[in-house]
Amino acid sequence: MDLSNLRNIGISAHIDSGKTTLSERILYYTGRIHKMGDVKGDVGTTMDHMELEKERGITITSAATTVFWKDKTINLIDTPGHVDFTIEVERSLRVLDGAVLVLCAVGGVQSQSLTVDRQMRRYNVPRIAFINKCDRTGADPARVVQAMETKLGHVAVPLQIPIGLEGHHEGVVDLIAMKAVYFDGERGEKVRVQPIPAELQAAAERARHAMLDTLSLYSDELMELMLEDKPVSEDLIHSVIREQTIAREITPVLMGSAFKNRGVQCLLDAIARYLPSPLDRVAYAKDNGNEGAEVALAADPDAPTVAMAFKIVDESFGQLTYTRVYQGRIEKGGTYLNSRTGRKQRVGRILRMHANEREEIAVAQAGDIVALIGVECNSGDTICAMSNNYSLESIHVAEPVISLSVIPGKNVDRDKLSRALSRFCREDPTFHVRTDAETGDTIISGMGELHLDIYIERLRREHNLQIEVGPPQVSYREAPTQTVEFNYKHRKQTGGSGQYAHVIGKLIPLDEDAGKDYEFENKVTGGRIPTEYIPSCDKGFQSARGKGALAGYEVVRVKILLEDGTSHSVDSSDLAFQICARDAFQEAYRRSKPTLLEPIFSVEVEAPVEFQGQVVGDLSSRRGLIHGTEVRQGTVVVTAEVPLARMFGYATDLRSLTQGKGTFSMEFRCYRPAPREVQEEIIAARKAAQRV
Repeated sequence: MDLSNLRNIGISAHIDSGKTTLSERILYYTGRIHKMGDVKGDVGTTMDHMELEKERGITITSAATTVFWKDKTINLIDTPGHVDFTIEVERSLRVLDGAVLVLCAVGGVQSQSLTVDRQMRRYNVPRIAFINKCDRTGADPARVVQAMETKLGHVAVPLQIPIGLEGHHEGVVDLIAMKAVYFDGERGEKVRVQPIPAELQAAAERARHAMLDTLSLYSDELMELMLEDKPVSEDLIHSVIREQTIAREITPVLMGSAFKNRGVQCLLDAIARYLPSPLDRVAYAKDNGNEGAEVALAADPDAPTVAMAFKIVDESFGQLTYTRVYQGRIEKGGTYLNSRTGRKQRVGRILRMHANEREEIAVAQAGDIVALIGVECNSGDTICAMSNNYSLESIHVAEPVISLSVIPGKNVDRDKLSRALSRFCREDPTFHVRTDAETGDTIISGMGELHLDIYIERLRREHNLQIEVGPPQVSYREAPTQTVEFNYKHRKQTGGSGQYAHVIGKLIPLDEDAGKDYEFENKVTGGRIPTEYIPSCDKGFQSARGKGALAGYEVVRVKILLEDGTSHSVDSSDLAFQICARDAFQEAYRRSKPTLLEPIFSVEVEAPVEFQGQVVGDLSSRRGLIHGTEVRQGTVVVTAEVPLARMFGYATDLRSLTQGKGTFSMEFRCYRPAPREVQEEIIAARKAAQRV
């Protein structure tokens, strides 16, 4: 394959912006499927293949497929919109070369749009925007473009204007070719190009001039032509747009209605024209054999293999490992190195995925996204040739914020439950399982109520388990508020050699902006604590951090500065320094005036304007901080920050408040100190539970 004709792209957006409907249209127009499904219809869509996805009308797992458009091969990943499944978006964007950011023409830039955009920036992914649902009442693409600039900080360059909006939406005007494009036929499969309607001619000329004006800032040649009032060729415009999109300087904007089959073919043309091929993007790896030196990877099938396992799915016949090949090739039956574990891995089979269908291939080359069978690894592992030991930057994983206890209905099912939860943990790095030391209960933790609800439903359906579920528990954190010094000796004398360790230093609170939960700095000089015991001290401090003195929650935002200490030639040991560091931390932490941190969520509520007062009042009663209200065509959008502890059951309450007409979305924002009276309640409840 000519790699310049390959596109690895993802489709990402806020909930209900139409990602899966758009993916379905792309599959239809590229000839991959011959009958369109619908998210809310009886047939369901190709990409939402799980039963739970079809029932709920939402995307839960990202699905991959390969399509062909004109002379281009497009590897496409459709991702979920719910923030609870944000890891699916995160790991997809980590391995993609480009993305389509879908925005609703009515809702515009919403809370999850901001999160998705942040993820794209984290991995330097070039994107084009598609303003969907131009046929909906209240559609206003111009307002969405403005929001892209003000809220997302994009240089948005509209390449089209709509021909009519709401019920009158018929097609788009292509501002590069200056032609009107209509989509005829029962499924919009016939693209008809006509002269621009007379009533839109002036608006189209203004929009084209604005487009060229923006692009001229990035091209001297284009600016010269405009200053001299000479015509600008289409080829030059396409060239500047492609170059600046790949450089992430601009975001081309297209528009249409996926549900009404309008504008999708133009979007496919834009994907082929403007988004990068694997040759246009440079990936970097660390050479573990050369002190972690950074190495640029080349999309060359003949170079030594480097690939990333970005998603794990456990199936009845074994583990399916979704992999992006960055350099070299992976062959069926070949042996490769897992750079994290240092183990050899033999590839049993290689599959090209089409949602839940699969096609077996013999070799995957640089640029390919495939699934491997027979490879034992974790999400984020690097697979490379035996001749080199490289590591790619891993995937950012958010910490879980909500927990539930799960108890099997029958004691004989405990092993079955343990195996099922272990499988889910391997598949999803944001899903955690632990055993409560006091009660012995199994505690599952995740990104939100919906996240855990889906896993409990999967336990019941896929593993045929009867499960009893405890009430939701918020994952609080603890943090020190004052710097304190510690000077702690650990002495224990028994028959024979005893234990001796001594540590001196400071426990220092870290700012919220530090972006770290824990930091350790060694300032010991002159060998006062032997070098081999410094990691033991670090290990001891970290083990003490797991359970804070205030209410038994994990301690975060803390820095340990180890300044001095003493040791004994016979009695000092690795274990002695671990115990000493742990006890020193606990003693110092109690004196640091600790505070309890609670998870705060950004909440966006959309409801008819007549319910504005009730919605705002209810959010305030939940200790919510209202950030703003915006009225759009009879609908009010309220944005607020609310503690997670006060948001349980909000979906039912909102329906009651708004006669079933209100919708909301929420995503994790940060941890903040809880008010004093709330802290006292939580600590008292925690102590009461421990006594029971």
